[in-house]
Amino acid sequence: MSRQRRRGQEVLVWKTKVVTDRRGNQVVVADADGPHKVRAAFVPQRSARAEVPGQQQINITRMIVDADLEDVRLWSRVEAMGTQWDVVTPPAYHHGTRKTRHWSIDIRERP
Repeated sequence: MSRQRRRGQEVLVWKTKVVTDRRGNQVVVADADGPHKVRAAFVPQRSARAEVPGQQQINITRMIVDADLEDVRLWSRVEAMGTQWDVVTPPAYHHGTRKTRHWSIDIRERP
């Protein structure tokens, strides 16, 4: 594990699962069975500050986690730095040596 992730922040991640809704459709939702604690590093990507009341503030950050995290998709939820975040891009797997393998996940702060 890299030094950046080893000394990173504790994060709660809700993985995804497929459930059947009341109409019989298969839908993907955030798994409410409980969050999984992981340690992650954060790299700010882009942000748009609200300048006028009524505008929305957008913060997007890249979260880097260990390679053993599975079932995280676009419907997953993340709680980091005291706020809730949505996953906005599919997780990208970066394969390298055993110590540097990781997932990069872009997350957006919920309004």
